[in-house]
Amino acid sequence: MSEISTPRALPPVSPSNRPNPVANELAVKLLQPLDGLMASGESAKAEVVGLKEVAQNFQLLLRLTLDSGRQATLTATSTRPLFEGTTLAVTALSDTRLAVSLLAGGDPALTRLDLSQLPSGTLLQAKVLSSELANPGTAGQAIYKVLANLLNTPLAGSKLALETPLALVPGSLLSARVDDSQALTFLPLSSRLGQLELSQQLGGQLARQGSLDGLFKALQSIGNQNGLPDGLRGSIDKLLGALPDAGQLSTAKGLGKALEDSGLLLEQKLLGGQSASLPTDLKANLLRLIGQLMPNLGSASPLAPGNLGGTLAQALPVFARNALGALGQGTPRQQALSFPLPSRLLADLEGEADLETLLKLAAAAVSRLQTHQLSSLAQTQVGPDGNLLTTWQLELPMRNQQELVPIQLKIQRDEPQESTKDEPREAFWRVELAFDLDPLGPLQVQVQLMRGNLSSQLWAERASTARLIDAELDNLRERFTSAGLTVSELACRQGVPPQGPRTTLEQRWVDETA
Repeated sequence: MSEISTPRALPPVSPSNRPNPVANELAVKLLQPLDGLMASGESAKAEVVGLKEVAQNFQLLLRLTLDSGRQATLTATSTRPLFEGTTLAVTALSDTRLAVSLLAGGDPALTRLDLSQLPSGTLLQAKVLSSELANPGTAGQAIYKVLANLLNTPLAGSKLALETPLALVPGSLLSARVDDSQALTFLPLSSRLGQLELSQQLGGQLARQGSLDGLFKALQSIGNQNGLPDGLRGSIDKLLGALPDAGQLSTAKGLGKALEDSGLLLEQKLLGGQSASLPTDLKANLLRLIGQLMPNLGSASPLAPGNLGGTLAQALPVFARNALGALGQGTPRQQALSFPLPSRLLADLEGEADLETLLKLAAAAVSRLQTHQLSSLAQTQVGPDGNLLTTWQLELPMRNQQELVPIQLKIQRDEPQESTKDEPREAFWRVELAFDLDPLGPLQVQVQLMRGNLSSQLWAERASTARLIDAELDNLRERFTSAGLTVSELACRQGVPPQGPRTTLEQRWVDETA
């Protein structure tokens, strides 16, 4: 189960309504003769290692273990399913027929849930053992027969038989909510994140984070000093050299590369083995800088390598995967979910930057990027209307001549999970920007796209900047129109956007390719 990839809502599934597999004993027919492997009446142990439905029967692959220790693999057919991993006692009835029964302690897979043990609303966690296409070659919706092993609840260790339209991968983990005795609803990634202590992590990261511009000023200052170790100077040059300029961010290809290198997807790159893109990733370069700084600190420093375990552990989040239930609603989490993140300069860092100061700033910058990542996960959710709201929140440092300007960016996609002929499935988009660009001052932008219709509001804190932008709105409208968009609203106001939680409707917006 990947936790950095884009979450998707999963449709309800129902446990199979087929009868339970053998309760006591069942005769199966071999597809090839025993050829003296077992004499009639002789018994042995077997394990089901494969199951496939063929017409009205089930084809089994059995691994047979004789009393002598010899093993053999047999193919047989049965009128009832025997799921993978089931251990059996088999007795030869003839050269082509076996009598099989479950060994003591070998429970059949559940096809119905006991609501007295698992009431409606119970959260289940399970591991997929096998997945088989139940209706190959049919023109309708594909249905898969899935066998899963329960990992929690009093039934932990039991097997559960499901039928679902989802092609679940064996070995993957899933979470589901019990709806009734024969119906489950798989939870999307945003709901599985409810198991993590996002509230605690967001509050902790917010308390440790620092604005990126503080780090960049320190890097530019210390980069001009003599006597820096070559490795450290190389890490600083690589970090600063990888930052995009305004020209790069003004093209679709350049902006896409900058988003990819923002650090938002670092963990996904590492899981996917995409090491080629790490040299330009902002978060990877920050961690590389921390690695270069640590060996150069004296042993007396509280941030020396031997004393840094706690500090670095604080800079990198550790997800707690045990907690279930509602997330806390504490003030730190609410602050971390606000956009844009407030500016924060670390205290007691005035004067010329040294290596210890630089390490503190780098760790604070990593925490800031992780606050954005955790905020993205916390805001990704399925709304009451069933639409999946996916959020990407990040920060892009931009070169503006000799200045480095961090641009905060939030992208949201509100996507219906079902469509009809009258209302085809379309994604709605909303983009928010926040930056402080000299001499314009702090600016915030909100853009909504809906079926090719665009509306945008800009906020400038300085009155002179608001007047300047207002005078250029006609030119901006022409640029949008030339890109094939219909502009319904375009306005600039002095001040800041209204704060506070938005309704689901206010968070919906449009397909930018429409």
